[in-house]
Amino acid sequence: MNKTIRRASVFTLLLVLALLVRATWVQFYDGQALADDKDNRRNAIETYAAPLGNIIVAGKSITGSTATKGSDLTYKRTYPDGPLYAAVTGYASQAYAPTQLEGIYQDLLNGTDSRLKTVMDTVTNERAEPGNVVTTIDPAVQKAAYDALGDKKGAAVAIDPSTGRILAIVSTPSYDPTELTDANTAGSAWQKLTTDADKPLTNRALRQPLPPGSTFKLVVAAAALEDGLYSSVDERTASPNPYKLPLSNDVLSNENPSAPCENATIRVALEYSCNNVFAKMAVDLGQGKVRAMAEKFGFDNATQDVPVRAYESGYPKDMDKAQTALTGIGQFDVTATPLQMAMVSAAIANGGKLVSPHMVSEITTSGDDVLENYDDATDTTEVVSSSTAEQLQSAMRTVVEDGTGTNARISGATVGGKTGTAQHGENNSQTPYAWFTSYGKADGKEVAVAVLVEQSNAARSEVSGNGLAAPVAKAVMEAALGR
Repeated sequence: MNKTIRRASVFTLLLVLALLVRATWVQFYDGQALADDKDNRRNAIETYAAPLGNIIVAGKSITGSTATKGSDLTYKRTYPDGPLYAAVTGYASQAYAPTQLEGIYQDLLNGTDSRLKTVMDTVTNERAEPGNVVTTIDPAVQKAAYDALGDKKGAAVAIDPSTGRILAIVSTPSYDPTELTDANTAGSAWQKLTTDADKPLTNRALRQPLPPGSTFKLVVAAAALEDGLYSSVDERTASPNPYKLPLSNDVLSNENPSAPCENATIRVALEYSCNNVFAKMAVDLGQGKVRAMAEKFGFDNATQDVPVRAYESGYPKDMDKAQTALTGIGQFDVTATPLQMAMVSAAIANGGKLVSPHMVSEITTSGDDVLENYDDATDTTEVVSSSTAEQLQSAMRTVVEDGTGTNARISGATVGGKTGTAQHGENNSQTPYAWFTSYGKADGKEVAVAVLVEQSNAARSEVSGNGLAAPVAKAVMEAALGR
């Protein structure tokens, strides 16, 4: 073989090898990437070729699937009570990525989760029967929260303190996830929902932290008792009224000028929501101790999954003393979600122990075989001692029985709570946020509830935690306690 032919042969062989390498690359790497591409319609066709698994509340499915007409996507998702459970389910859409539980358990619900495969599925390479998601939601509590919030812009969360099971998650105004499920009509619904100034797609219960106002005083009180700054909720504090902010000419006043807030005990200060007491208390403790207590309750946790990822509730750093004083009343840069404030009341109601909140009890196969049980996997953290928890429970009862939270009273039940009216806008120029966090106990049942009313039709002068949020919390607690 002459030199020219030999070189041509080698070059041809290299070309063949290059083609083989490229074909292999496309087959096993680019091919998988294309298969996994969110814009690959074959994925949607496969996902919606059969009914999806369901999300379950109290043994009843709150999702469904229905056959489509004239589409290569054979089925679409349905939500019989869509607006009621939107903050729980999210949506599974033929056009958009799924959200909330629909997104987290997408593989389980569409049958691609490897745990669902039987031996025959593996042999035939067929998609398995989809599984189901069993939630901890109590339908009566969920509906009570939804109805009580009504046309208000806000949110409510209810937790069983002893188990961490979330009994209700409501965000209003809500939306109907069914509007987003059909690829042919989802676009117009999406445009309407995303341009709505009230932001109905925002889950206010989990994913919109706002200043918690005076509800945060419970955290400051817990820090003072645990630190030994005060020995009990009935020991008089060193709290001048009015309180001049450190390094400032500003004076911090109280909502009720005639309230007995000067040197008030923690019980009286919670009862009348005395700003001077808790601002001074935060400065006396120092921001480090207040932050440490806040973080025990769950603040500054960037990985709070229930299993939906909740936005981080925050306590600020690197403040001067005046700013630290303002954090003592839940202002400056303190932020919290309703979930977080429900966790505060839950830990106090549970003797100082916080059980990790969760809204999924278990996931199962189509035949109800349990794949994973989340009720058995909860973590418990001791936030405060049982003595501190008992004292705070008692002081919270005083708030409801004689103080600023009387609208939460429930006949025949033990109820404790804390109101909050958080400033909103520069110099409080916009409508304040109304908060209420509470616990209720009766006949062996217990519940912790937090309510936020971001906006309502009430006149500004009528906006308060007791006026707007406490009645919602009362309705939720009544449903949970069976009153």
